Amino acid sequence: MEATPLAERLRPNTLDKLAGQEHLTGKGSILRTAIDQGKVPSMILWGPPGTGKTTIANIIAHTLQVPFYILSAISAGVKEVREVIAEAKEKERAILFIDEIHRFNKGQQDALLGAVEKGIVTLIGATTENPSFEVNSALLSRCQVYVLKPLQEESLVKLLQQAIVKDVQLQKKHIELQETTALITISGGDARKLLNLLELVADTLGDTAVITDKAVMEIAQQRIALYDKSGEQHYDIISAFIKSMRGSDPNGAVYWLARMIEGGEDVKFIARRMLILASEDIGNANPTALVMANATFEAVDKIGYPEARIILSQCAIYLASSPKSNASYVAINDALVAVRQHGDLPVPLHIRNAPTGLMKKLDYGKGYKYSHEYEGNFSTQEYLPPPLTGRTFYTPGKNAREEELRKYLKNLWKEKYGY
Repeated sequence: MEATPLAERLRPNTLDKLAGQEHLTGKGSILRTAIDQGKVPSMILWGPPGTGKTTIANIIAHTLQVPFYILSAISAGVKEVREVIAEAKEKERAILFIDEIHRFNKGQQDALLGAVEKGIVTLIGATTENPSFEVNSALLSRCQVYVLKPLQEESLVKLLQQAIVKDVQLQKKHIELQETTALITISGGDARKLLNLLELVADTLGDTAVITDKAVMEIAQQRIALYDKSGEQHYDIISAFIKSMRGSDPNGAVYWLARMIEGGEDVKFIARRMLILASEDIGNANPTALVMANATFEAVDKIGYPEARIILSQCAIYLASSPKSNASYVAINDALVAVRQHGDLPVPLHIRNAPTGLMKKLDYGKGYKYSHEYEGNFSTQEYLPPPLTGRTFYTPGKNAREEELRKYLKNLWKEKYGY
């Protein structure tokens, strides 16, 4: 049987034991008064990870002595929401806690609305994102929003000291807390991560544990595989994901995708990066890739987790398995360099528009060959300004689809662009 993590063992069950958030839980505060009076409204708790959102929900349920249901927006869908609501109807009063409620799509949030309106459940949603952007206005209007503040270093150090003194398991060890900077830095101010990191370090160091910043850093590098959506590993893993697809390895792509999903990465962030890759790294080698990636972005925005993982996986595998070309990417970059080097070159007169008589008199449009009046809908003429005449920006990639483009363009332009 797996041991209960330290953060869970020390989770407070009263407001007096909660670290920080005195503006919400102190004597005479709005939330504390509501809890003391037993008149708790549906609410959204908005704040950084590890600041006490889940703990406050637990304290409310414990204090009111009512049935308490927990759902995670990452793994629960409309079906699970409806099941909880159906069960709650049989109770006199129930609390439904939804972690990361901002990850619920419109359909999932709409499934909650009726139950909240009718008082079947008191909703407590936890979010790290601004609820005014991520929660439906209809649902948000029926909830109080309480903002949790980041825990200060003083509170975090106090948590560490209390854990060493009060936890039954840590009491069995001789722990000397010499330095705390690394513990607080690595945990990012997240109390849950902080306590579990403390436990990991203490267990690694043995029965006599002298905790220093150096010891914490060494253990963290060896043992911790966290996914921090705002930290360095966030960028490392998305980089590994992109490079796996660019390198045509669907297995690597799916693994790094799974790491992001498991870490709670924003579904639109993942889809957006695939959309960029479809053009940057595949482009005209397989134009359907861009269509596929765009459809994926729209689909996962509507569906949300957990089902969005299937759509993301399908698209990642498709992109990884597609032929690759960065020719369009190189072309626009080269063209931008030319623009910056040569400045605002004038448009050649023959391809200027001539909507007025004066412009026609100034030879705007004179000599322009309307392509559709020529055989094959093509006429040989120059479209670049004089300093760039004959300049090549786009060189078709060496793949089946772009080889067809190469032959087509060479047939039109002969040797002009060196195709």
